[in-house]
Amino acid sequence: MAGMKLASLKGGRDGRLAVVSLDLAWCALADPIVPTLQAALDDWDRYAPQLKALSESLEHGGVPRLRFHEHEAASPLPRAYQWADGSAYVNHVQLVRQARGAEMPESFWTDPLMYQGGSDGFLGPRDPIPLADEAFGCDLEAEVAVITGDVPMGASVETARAAIRLILLVNDVSLRNLIPKELSKGFGFFQSKPASAFSPVAVTPDELGPAWDGGRLHGPLETFVNGEPLGRADAGVDMTFDFPTLIAHAARTRSLSAGTIIGSGTVSNRGPDGGPGRPIAEGGVGYACLAEVRTVETILHGAPKTPFLRHGDVVRIEYGGVRGRHMFGAIEQRVEAPPPAS
Repeated sequence: MAGMKLASLKGGRDGRLAVVSLDLAWCALADPIVPTLQAALDDWDRYAPQLKALSESLEHGGVPRLRFHEHEAASPLPRAYQWADGSAYVNHVQLVRQARGAEMPESFWTDPLMYQGGSDGFLGPRDPIPLADEAFGCDLEAEVAVITGDVPMGASVETARAAIRLILLVNDVSLRNLIPKELSKGFGFFQSKPASAFSPVAVTPDELGPAWDGGRLHGPLETFVNGEPLGRADAGVDMTFDFPTLIAHAARTRSLSAGTIIGSGTVSNRGPDGGPGRPIAEGGVGYACLAEVRTVETILHGAPKTPFLRHGDVVRIEYGGVRGRHMFGAIEQRVEAPPPAS
């Protein structure tokens, strides 16, 4: 049985919840049931069956419908009570730490990394990336994320697995040139992690079929910069910590409220020899961020040659697995100078 896809159309701080057709062509406003995705997550057992019935009626043309346009969508949760991003692909951690000359402790293979990001406002999937200064070293990071229901403190991995409500894609924007100085303070990311963007729709696990194994999304996450392919790393490969493990890690000393978003960290695949992956042009699966490209260039040639994002550059992130671009829709963003502060 097919699952359902949910979106938040722009309007108000929390958007207007809509059920989206499985081909992403149409949507039906969920106002008669529940106005926002956060409200639905707060009482999921009550509202999910009603939203599923609306989804089925939409597929059969049984309810009033609107054309679904991805540029009219906010992130599924335009703001969230919590956004915690892991770094489940330890290959990525190893590479970016190597690039800045930092050792990687062996514990990183057994104890997940996680930081708490800003969640008071996310970018829409087609909103520009505001970049005040190109010298900040703006980078994309293509990731997968899940949205949870309530998770009790000390939850087991199995309890965490049962709390996964929705899956979506992320562009976790990073300002690479600000990171080393910020982390040297020993107090975590802040200025180096501006607003992230999420895919136009979030989908229920049952909609993904065999591509979702209960803890990982399998299939390529495709990334492009200015129309040129950057990577198509498989999100189900080389993921050291699956989502239930990340959720349980986050809930070790605190409960998680419904609507918590947990990110996977940048998707990253090793090369066939166990070393850094190769670019697509050389037969590899490429990369999900520019920092990895630059690290590999440094390893091979002594210095990076690929620049970070500049004003006018366009990034695109979409899923290339089952039903491809019709699964989550696409994150597509242009890097722009922000308007002057008033």
